[in-house]
Amino acid sequence: MLLRLSLTLAFTLLSLAGATADAPRFNVLFIFADDWGRYASAHAKHESRPTANSVVKTPNIDAVAARGTLFRNAFVPAPSCTPCRSSLLTGRYFFTTGRAAILQGAIWDGSLPASPLLLKEAGYTIGKTGKVWGPGTPADAPIGGQKYAYQKAGMKFNNFSENVTAAVGKGTPLEKARDELLGQVRGNFADFLTAREKGKPFFYLFGPTTTHRTWIKGSGKALWGIDPDSLKGKLPAQLPDVPEVREDFADYLGEVQAFDSYVGVLMKQLDESGERDRTLVVISGDHGGPGFPGGKCNLYDFGVGVSLVTAWPGGKGGRVVDDFVSLMDLTPTFLEVGGVKVPDGVQGRSLVDVLKSEKSGQIDSTRTWVVTGRERHVESARAGNLPYPHRALRTADYLYVRNFAPDRTPMGDANGVTATAAPDAKTLETNTRAAFADLDAGPTKAWLILNRNDPKGKSYYDAAFGKRPAEELYDCRTDPDQVKNVAGDPKYAKAKEEMAGRLMKVLKDAGDPRVVDAECRFDKPPFTDLPAK
Repeated sequence: MLLRLSLTLAFTLLSLAGATADAPRFNVLFIFADDWGRYASAHAKHESRPTANSVVKTPNIDAVAARGTLFRNAFVPAPSCTPCRSSLLTGRYFFTTGRAAILQGAIWDGSLPASPLLLKEAGYTIGKTGKVWGPGTPADAPIGGQKYAYQKAGMKFNNFSENVTAAVGKGTPLEKARDELLGQVRGNFADFLTAREKGKPFFYLFGPTTTHRTWIKGSGKALWGIDPDSLKGKLPAQLPDVPEVREDFADYLGEVQAFDSYVGVLMKQLDESGERDRTLVVISGDHGGPGFPGGKCNLYDFGVGVSLVTAWPGGKGGRVVDDFVSLMDLTPTFLEVGGVKVPDGVQGRSLVDVLKSEKSGQIDSTRTWVVTGRERHVESARAGNLPYPHRALRTADYLYVRNFAPDRTPMGDANGVTATAAPDAKTLETNTRAAFADLDAGPTKAWLILNRNDPKGKSYYDAAFGKRPAEELYDCRTDPDQVKNVAGDPKYAKAKEEMAGRLMKVLKDAGDPRVVDAECRFDKPPFTDLPAK
């Protein structure tokens, strides 16, 4: 009788939470890095040409991939922090999330259900360390703000190279300086594991901003032994292969390796807690690298392609999946794992069947494309605080980009940059808003601007900051870095027409304001307002 009552109560509680009784109810450890693109050494052996993945060393991320699945075609919905996270946390295209669809000036009004809070309602213990959603107001609202934050052990790991370099400069041995920051990662997760309700599944999001600028120049070599010259011939084609840029990219990879060390700490703790076999692990990032042309804020693979590594409890390891995946697919995935009914309006598709499969290659024959896009990043990048509206369709063979306002500057207005004048190198390396504000400040940006009149730099400068045509088409089979626009080539006319038609249908069906509004709301207040101070 007692057993029958207990079962009845359990099913009643599941029903009230909108959950299903046959769900696995796994824990979820979601490790989500800021500005981390598709850079992990596990990718190197699956690439047909030399890239930076043959230089970076990520043994801990690779170990998770060996236990689970490495996705080769994972993409963010938007290459900008807040809109990407708005999409990911709701399972909807970024452009359907209201004022959460922009970066500076974003507002979370609570009208859209967010997966962490839905899991909490279904009985999960939830927690976070670091960034979940932002910049925007209220900060980290989709996970309950700071109510479920575990950060008392310290947050200096977010600025790894700055803090380690400073400590070493004061005489602290390098290994000790590293271990102090790893201790903060360990301590915060330990506090969560201690505080969680026993017998309940958990959802923990670790969101470091380590791979977001700024970082210390030369830190890739000084802290991680990454020789900038080892990147010769391995940089994305959008980048000039010169010493200054190679060093900048080596420093970025150093921050990636710092992030990898955090993954190692978290996985070790998970094993020691005895929860490994009951935990779905997901590792990814919110867009491509900052301060590099073609990366963050761009719809080329360098900007929207990200690593996605997962480990399904009891699943087959060493799988490499070719399915095209959008990170907005993670919300319905997490909800299915937790037995929570997916809310109406969710446009992402659960990956559970893909994760449970034992096969590699193409698992779901319908996952052959993704749509990405962007509106506003830095609020004042262009006159009138206008966005740069563009959308893209990516398939195995092609990337098609539709620039809805080709008269606007993709990376923002030039401000102080003219044919004969520009801010100095230090300003360009440290002040993002000094010029072209949608490209983060750094040595690469400085090199591009200061060499704009030099034959070795002019083409890179023009490609990075010049206006773009209304349509772009790239043949990814022959141009993997997407630098040769063939939209005007008659040979590709049919492909362009088909890609354009497919993209516009997806956008229309999804209710994209850029397509369904006669006068797009993104071009008017409050979307063009300056953020409240």
